[in-house]
Amino acid sequence: MNQELAAMLKRVKVWKTFLVRKIKFHKKELFGQILQTQNQWYAQAHQWLGEHVPAVTGRYDKSPHWFKKGMFYLPWFCAFIIILNYFNVFDRSPAVKSVQDPNMVVVNEDLHKMIADGKVQVSPFVEELRASGRIDFNERFLARIGANITGRVSEILAVPGQQVKQGDILAKITSTELTQSQLAYLKAKSASQLADQAANRAKILYKEDVIALAELQRREAEASSAKAEFRAANDQLKVQGMDQANIDKLAKTGVIESINNVIATIPGEIVERKINRGQVVQPSDALFTVADLSTLWAVSEVPESNSYLMQKGQKASVIIPALRNQEIEGVIAHVDSIVNPQTRTVVVRMDLPNNNGSIKPGMLATMLIESQPVEKLVVPLGAIVREDNHDHVFVRLDDDTYRMVAVKLGPEGKGYRPVISGLKEGQEIAIEGAYHLNTERKRQLSGG
Repeated sequence: MNQELAAMLKRVKVWKTFLVRKIKFHKKELFGQILQTQNQWYAQAHQWLGEHVPAVTGRYDKSPHWFKKGMFYLPWFCAFIIILNYFNVFDRSPAVKSVQDPNMVVVNEDLHKMIADGKVQVSPFVEELRASGRIDFNERFLARIGANITGRVSEILAVPGQQVKQGDILAKITSTELTQSQLAYLKAKSASQLADQAANRAKILYKEDVIALAELQRREAEASSAKAEFRAANDQLKVQGMDQANIDKLAKTGVIESINNVIATIPGEIVERKINRGQVVQPSDALFTVADLSTLWAVSEVPESNSYLMQKGQKASVIIPALRNQEIEGVIAHVDSIVNPQTRTVVVRMDLPNNNGSIKPGMLATMLIESQPVEKLVVPLGAIVREDNHDHVFVRLDDDTYRMVAVKLGPEGKGYRPVISGLKEGQEIAIEGAYHLNTERKRQLSGG
């Protein structure tokens, strides 16, 4: 195998040597023919010039040898220069290249249908403030009901979610304190009656000159004091939860009841209960919370720097995420007159109707508050694109050309944004379809 390879390489080497010699021979023969042809042309040219312009020929014959040699190579030099010039070797001016402006976009007929043009103009601008908030009870229809006396819960008649009317019994409390108060009431009633009777007898005896005036006045004073104690005992029973009808019944029958009723003070729904059977309660404890949920409050805390935008009666709306971003329109019902020193915020409140009960207290909400209209230079949202963390609009240059321009804009309000810088009144821009223009601009830049 190695011998065959060596033999083949030897043959290749022989053929290579043969070809090189052949090429050199033909090259020498070719150059010889070219030089011979050129000498013949020069001789013919010299003869023709000698017959027609002998002076030029005579001057050439007397010229130095290097000049004649140079004239011989002159055609080759000229041919070489022509070839270099053909390939722009001597062109010093750089080629002009078409460089596309990255902010320019040329639209076609189909894209024209997706955009709309308009002029930048001054219009009434309504600034819209977005503030986070919550849904809360309407405190005008909210009652936290507690015990009137200290005692033990003996019976519970109401549960959360139950609808109650004003005066309904929610729970019953057994109390020795109530028993003592009723007993004191009966004693005060008896003492008052005895004092009245003693005062009446004293008046009769005084008329009969049996007792002196001082004795009559003493007994009348005792009767008056007994009546005052009786009225105080009556009021004490009222404070402890007994109504006047039950108090009169107690005075008539003298039967003491140790049961105190916890009464609903307003109509509505029981939204909270904090007692269990057998629990000892005191007057400071809140046992039930009753609320009318047909109207609720939307409450928000607005930074003090934006408080100038808010006034009572101003239009506002509330968006509730839990209800699929349902938006409820209304007006501001209250704006606090003070600033919270800890949070540096002002509380704003709005009344919400809740006839179907879908809104729940405690839900999160976003309050949208509209300011009073102010004349400002504005652009619609459809004219704005966001690029490299900056806002841009497309200014129309001619029928088919737009230029993307960076602008500085203020916060959104009712579908518009105010222009701070970058545009002037009267400039024509694409007010709709800016997104399509930006997409086409990127496509043209990429060469697509």
